[in-house]
Amino acid sequence: MTATVGAEAAPRSLHCCASPLCAAPVSERLSVLLQYLVPQRALTVFAGFVASGRWGGITTAIVRRFVRKYRVDMSEAAEPDIARYPSFNDFFTRALRPGARPLASAALVCPVDGAISQFGAIERDQIFQAKGHHYSTRALVGGDAELAARFQDGQFATLYLSPRDYHRIHMPCDGRLLRMIHVPGDLFSVNPVTARGVPGLFARNERVVCEFEGPLGPFVLVLVGATIVGSMATVWHGQVNPPRAAQLREWRYADRDLRLKQGEEMGQFLLGSTVVALFPHDVVRFDPAWAPGRAVRLGEAMAVGAGLAGE
Repeated sequence: MTATVGAEAAPRSLHCCASPLCAAPVSERLSVLLQYLVPQRALTVFAGFVASGRWGGITTAIVRRFVRKYRVDMSEAAEPDIARYPSFNDFFTRALRPGARPLASAALVCPVDGAISQFGAIERDQIFQAKGHHYSTRALVGGDAELAARFQDGQFATLYLSPRDYHRIHMPCDGRLLRMIHVPGDLFSVNPVTARGVPGLFARNERVVCEFEGPLGPFVLVLVGATIVGSMATVWHGQVNPPRAAQLREWRYADRDLRLKQGEEMGQFLLGSTVVALFPHDVVRFDPAWAPGRAVRLGEAMAVGAGLAGE
């Protein structure tokens, strides 16, 4: 089933005179402006080709250099020997050893290893991205006003996965899958510099929107693509992209009773990106230890106690 992307998708032009980017250091401005000029899609296709290739000793050398540069802790991996990974993608989506990420006793647990970009209240339909930048829930979910309305004045968490992080995404709580939407879009980087400089970043990049029903009501996990993110995949579908269609694609699962347990893997990135989680109004009380910029790990408490805001 396909439909055209909603009209709320952010414009591609950058008006620097009205943007917080103008006040940023010159290096940040150049980094962001360069992203408007590079062939994002061609670069991503090339990176995907290289990352999926099985180049023997060349692959091992690339992985070894990556591990050294980003200080990847291979002792946490189910397979710590980098020579055992036939492709860079196999290494990048490596599994963790059993017990490496115990689950906290909490209504919501962190679904990824990474860092907190932003989190907190959705103001009517506006999600805070960075100083001077907001975007709408409707734009984020691909233009579906009915789905977006379920999170009016709700709560959100934006979690950034750096290159060194574990790149599988897990369930913050039990959930029954209702729908998946692939939204075509740009492929800007999603690092903190770009989040400060590109308006509506997470609602303009390519993304996969996963809608669930859980113990606290509806929730959404949005897997956001980025430059050189070769693909995104879910455990129930497999690789979602490529193909990168020009129109929105949608899959409905309400008649299939597809359920995933808290902490269970739900998807993965082939090269890193960001996850945005949405929760309804007056449900989530985030862990007081959380703060923007703080490192987080899969399985740690995301919402304290029962997770209910009124408790």
